[in-house]
Formats: sequence, C-alpha cells, structure tokens
Amino acid sequence: MHKHPGTPTPHVLTERFTLGPFQTNTYLIRTDVGNGCWVIDPSFGPAPVIDRINVLKLKPEAILLTHAHIDHIAGLSEVCKAFPGTPVSIHHAEAEWLQDPERNGSAFFGNPVSYPAPDAILSGSESLMLGGSEWKTYHVPGHSPGSVAFYCTAAGLAVSGDALFAGSIGRTDLPGGDQEQLFAAIRSTLYTLPGPTRILPGHGPETTVDREMKSNPFVRGA
Repeated sequence: MHKHPGTPTPHVLTERFTLGPFQTNTYLIRTDVGNGCWVIDPSFGPAPVIDRINVLKLKPEAILLTHAHIDHIAGLSEVCKAFPGTPVSIHHAEAEWLQDPERNGSAFFGNPVSYPAPDAILSGSESLMLGGSEWKTYHVPGHSPGSVAFYCTAAGLAVSGDALFAGSIGRTDLPGGDQEQLFAAIRSTLYTLPGPTRILPGHGPETTVDREMKSNPFVRGA
C-alpha cells in the first residue's frame, strides 16, 4: 500500500489486557485512522477486551495469534462470538493445533478444547495492514514451531508472543520447543530491529530490543 504524498503517518495505539491464571497479555491494536482494530492472543476471560472494543465502537479486522498454546487462544470462541466473521490468523506450523487439545495444551489442564480451523495462514514473511499502518510478520520458532512476532516499523514496536520477555525468553520444554532454535530465531529476527523498538511480550512488562541485547541473561546481542 502506497500512501498519497502528504498523507499523515497513522498513530498506532496499543492496549494491554493481562488475563487468566497465566497472566497472559492480550493486546488490542488500533490506529487513529478509521475504526479497525486487531485482537492479538485472546486469553482466558476476554470480556474486558470485548467491552473496550464496544466502548470505542471499533471493528475487529483480525484476530492474530502469536502461537497456539491454550493461554493465548482460550478466549478465541468468546471474541469470535462477540464479533462474528472476524478472521483468525496463525502460522502454518500450528494451523492444526487449534483443533488438537493435546498440542494446544488444553488437555493437560483437564478441560480439552478444540477450535475451528483458522481463516488465514501466516508464513512469517508477509506484510499486514491496519488503519494505514504496515506490519511485518516474523517467524520466531523455538518456544513453539509456529511462534510469530508482529512488527510495525513506523510505530517502533513489536508484539513478540512468548519468544522474548523482559529479562527472559519463552520456555522450550513443551512439545515442539527447541532452545537453540529459539536463541537463533531471536538473534535473526527481533535482535535485528532498531534498538529503541518496544517489545510487547506475551507475559510481563514491555521492554526494548536494546535492553534485551545488553542484559538478557539467556540471549545477548552479538
């Protein structure tokens, strides 16, 4: 998408909702252009997110999943019910996990759940548009095979899922996890972003690329 000369750069607005027993961060992303929005990783009890969307009179254009572990998809049905027809997107490596309680982890908590197949499959290299803002998808495997991050150059921020946290990284002892793969993926994707880039993780407070490259005890920058 090419902007017309003189078109102001849209301002990206993010809101974090920390939900459920795992204190998972669900993100509501919008811009100051139009009323479109994204919901990223709807976790347990997403009513506060749904209420906020309704208060702001927004229209969800997509539900984006950084990966398919239960704490990042537990609110999927409720959000889809509240906003019928909203497409769900996930990386192709986990396209079948939504329907598989063993792989999405819900079976281990005594409440196996299965969701419909996703509407859109991500490769980890596409560009996505929201309200005039452009976002790049990065494949960041290691925590899980299909983990992705969403990065907006103009806004200087990336939603990293469970790949990279403030002072930590995603666990790699779950099915499909691979520690060395995660180290390499962080270095080849998130650590190539500009230092001031804000990292909005799947759990805990936000951080920056600079901060993690300098002080993350698991993955230091080159």
